[in-house]
Amino acid sequence: MIYTRVFEEQTALARGAAEVFVQAAVGAIAQRRRFVVALSGGSTPRSTYELLSSPEFASRVDWPRVHIFWGDERMVPPHHADSNYRMALESFLAKVAIPDTQIHRIRGELSAEEAAQAYAADLSATLGIGGRFDLILLGLGSDGHTASLFPGTSAVQEQVAPVAAVYVERLAAWRVTLTLPTINATRSVVFLISGSGKRETLARMRAGERLPATLIRPDSGQLLWLLDREAFGI
Repeated sequence: MIYTRVFEEQTALARGAAEVFVQAAVGAIAQRRRFVVALSGGSTPRSTYELLSSPEFASRVDWPRVHIFWGDERMVPPHHADSNYRMALESFLAKVAIPDTQIHRIRGELSAEEAAQAYAADLSATLGIGGRFDLILLGLGSDGHTASLFPGTSAVQEQVAPVAAVYVERLAAWRVTLTLPTINATRSVVFLISGSGKRETLARMRAGERLPATLIRPDSGQLLWLLDREAFGI
């Protein structure tokens, strides 16, 4: 089932997303003694991450029981300006008490194939057989991509491997991304969508156009769309 929440503006959206993260963490830790989450890159979630490191939110999470992954990554070193890992580290992870061994970054300094293989192995070792993420945060591109599942790429068609290396021709760049089987096995998938630039894409999705983001349908979990009013268009 898809749930949608619309917030007046981006600041309220960030607070709503931070609350969703904390509630998911508290519930997972109470039930399974740990919380395994994959973060999104891009500009929209940064405000959420900054809130999560603030006393108001950080004090409510048992951080030593949290495992951090990413939905995707660019093939850049970890401290490069374009690194999703770097953005999360600076805005959030360096400010909370998560053990370094529980921060599972995609090794963007490797080749895409090597990084995908290493990430898949890390994912398997952490989740175990039949394990799944508690929460995945996703964004939405103007072309309908999410994570690095871009229209027309091989990664969108992957039905077995949990992680894929993908070459995005229009960006002339390699990425590593979680695949649909991994994302759709998650307990809770949350899209964070902000700004008027996303209205047209959302309208295309509502009209039934087959875009990568429309293929996100958790098998037995919850799908939540968090939008601000500019993105929603009302």
